[in-house]
Amino acid sequence: MADVSRPEDQLATAVLAALGRVIDPEIRRPVTELDMIRGVDVQPGGSVRVDLQLTIVGCPAADTIERDVRAAAGSVAGVTAVDVDVSVMDPAVRRALTERLREGRPQGVQFTPDSLTRVIAVTSGKGGVGKSTVTANLAVALARRGQRVGIVDVDVHGFSIPGLMGLTDEHGVAPRPTRVDSMILPPVAHEVKVVSIGMFVDDVSTAVSWRGPMLHRTVNQFLSDVWFGDLDVLLLDMPPGTGDVAISVGQLLPHAEVLVVTTPQAAAADVAERSGIVARQTGQRVIGVVENMAGLVQPDGSVLHLFGEGGGDETARRLSRGQDSPVPVLGRVPLSVPLRAGGDVGLPVVLGDPTDAAAVALNAVAERLTAMGRGLAGRKLGLSLS
Repeated sequence: MADVSRPEDQLATAVLAALGRVIDPEIRRPVTELDMIRGVDVQPGGSVRVDLQLTIVGCPAADTIERDVRAAAGSVAGVTAVDVDVSVMDPAVRRALTERLREGRPQGVQFTPDSLTRVIAVTSGKGGVGKSTVTANLAVALARRGQRVGIVDVDVHGFSIPGLMGLTDEHGVAPRPTRVDSMILPPVAHEVKVVSIGMFVDDVSTAVSWRGPMLHRTVNQFLSDVWFGDLDVLLLDMPPGTGDVAISVGQLLPHAEVLVVTTPQAAAADVAERSGIVARQTGQRVIGVVENMAGLVQPDGSVLHLFGEGGGDETARRLSRGQDSPVPVLGRVPLSVPLRAGGDVGLPVVLGDPTDAAAVALNAVAERLTAMGRGLAGRKLGLSLS
């Protein structure tokens, strides 16, 4: 006689399958894969009890996860009531989880020349050229194309990415990332994982006045202890100039690609060239130039060049010297009120006003970056000669 499972067992299996569609909002994986569902008990009549274990005490996503678990279980046909018993993982289970998430990589190793993640450092020679705005919009544009994207805001002294990405509250304060043992989980905004020193200061007006060793340690921790998971692209919002952070990034990520942001001014082109040269000295490759503030479109369709013309072309021409292939101008982003307004409220213009001329230009840059792909220089190809 065939073995027939009890109706309660069949219902428990269906509930567990439904819970597999609940995604942890920070780790971005199903809760069933993270050992967060420790059991599903079904009583006669369809009453269900779910044993949910959170990663840490005070998990900021606790309410969201519990709500989603309750909704998923309740959506299964035959379930009449749902009770969610919430507890916290013990240290051994949590440690096993972090080791599994690292997929065998030792702590402190994430982005290496062998990594499949494409690392792009967005640099500028001087401040005020809109480098962070370009970074935030490119990240969102790439994420909208289905890529898994992260941003590391390494502009420690002038951090602005949390605000541009809409992660700050009405007082300008960004959320602190969740820690699971030694692993830091970056907040997510507009489908982009973000980490910044602005998430670790108590007051938005705090001036971070660190010198070289402390800056190096911070950059290293962002690149090693922050768990981004499997990314397609990691964007680094670099500080302006060629100081300590640029040197640290060159040492830690010599395989990174470099995108230089400048304005049309000749003076800006002079300085922008220096950031590219320093990057190349550490082994990084300059892949392109973005000219920001490239004119203001008038009602009659003409363009008022408030900051002059030609800075992007001149920067690209200078940076092409010493490289095997020319450095292209990937895009020219016009001055735009929606671009500025979107940055003020944390809604990048590529999302908030995608038909705006600046959004169109930034989306085109993202498209070109995607089509360009990642070079193989410095990567092990795993080939052997027989």
